[in-house]
Amino acid sequence: MKRAVFLDRDGTLNVERGYLSRPEDLVLVPGTGGALHRLQQAGYLLFVVTNQSGIGRGYYTEADMQRVNARLCEALAAEGAALEKIYYAPEAPEEPSRGRKPSPSFLFDARDEFGVELGASYMVGDKLADLECGWNAGVRASILVRTGYGAAVEQSHPPSPSRAIVVDDVAAAAVWILEQPS
Repeated sequence: MKRAVFLDRDGTLNVERGYLSRPEDLVLVPGTGGALHRLQQAGYLLFVVTNQSGIGRGYYTEADMQRVNARLCEALAAEGAALEKIYYAPEAPEEPSRGRKPSPSFLFDARDEFGVELGASYMVGDKLADLECGWNAGVRASILVRTGYGAAVEQSHPPSPSRAIVVDDVAAAAVWILEQPS
């Protein structure tokens, strides 16, 4: 059985910049790389699942996003962490999209491509769509981080404590995940 942690990108792994399109503007949230390294050491596969509506809106290109993703992978590698795959939905919100969160399609893809047991896996993000994506896929828990938009989401749409875990950041999410019984 392979366990995974699915992570939103902007506002969760890196500081929210609003339609991030330049690699040089990517800054990891402090503690993120080390936290992901610890999760990998514990046997978790790491995936990014991200809505990139800036492409569909014409704010930046798919190539721009790929350069940002490459920079993200470099920054994580410098701290000993590696992503299995980055799944992204380039469509604008009003466009049809198979994978745009809260759709669980990308988590199902990871299940099928990598043999991930979703019921033993986690979803981490800073928006309700991230939490819903995890719930829709049947993950063990969806975790809201207070980075990015998370603190505002917690205030305006407090998630039910029985449904969502709320922590400060990815580092705290990793601590919580690693404390859970197998």
